[in-house]
Order: sequence, then structure tokens, then C-alpha cells
Amino acid sequence: MVKDIISEDQKKLARYAKAMGHPIRVYILQLLSSQSCCYSGDLSDELPIAKSTLSQHLKELKNAGLIQGEIEAPKIKYCINKENWADAQRLFGSFMNL
Repeated sequence: MVKDIISEDQKKLARYAKAMGHPIRVYILQLLSSQSCCYSGDLSDELPIAKSTLSQHLKELKNAGLIQGEIEAPKIKYCINKENWADAQRLFGSFMNL
């Protein structure tokens, strides 16, 4: 069966890769990884996309575990999830060095 040959690391790598599969999401990750934190409001000022589209991209990154959000009314503060970011770096590094 397929599920018997797919490891947990392969599943996580695929989830991270899917979340990073859009240039806007790559930009967001690069921006957030270069700062301690960033508010979603700041991101909408930098990106030429609708706030609803930005929200969808942030949701995809959050669902993959690459970023985390914290509500600080009236804004949500988004930051890199450092543990999962390090995990993604490890998994991509291992995969690329096959």
C-alpha cells in the first residue's frame, strides 16, 4: 500500500512545499523570516493584492504550520513558526542532497 511507503517526513515536506508553491507566499515567508514579527496590516501595504487574497495566503501558510498568528486587536500579528521553519529547512536540505 502507498501509505506504508510514505514517511511522516515526506508528508511534512509535501505540506511545506505545497504551502510555498506560490510566489506571494514565498515573499511573505522571506519577509517574516527577516523580521521578528509582522502585522498582516503591514503586509497589505507592501503587496499589490486584495486583503482577502492576502488573508487566504496567510491562512495557507498558517495551516501548513510555517507561520503563526496572534490576535492583538484590531490586528493579527504573524510570525514565522521557528520550530516548523527549522524542520522545513532540515527536510528540504535532506531532500535536495539526495
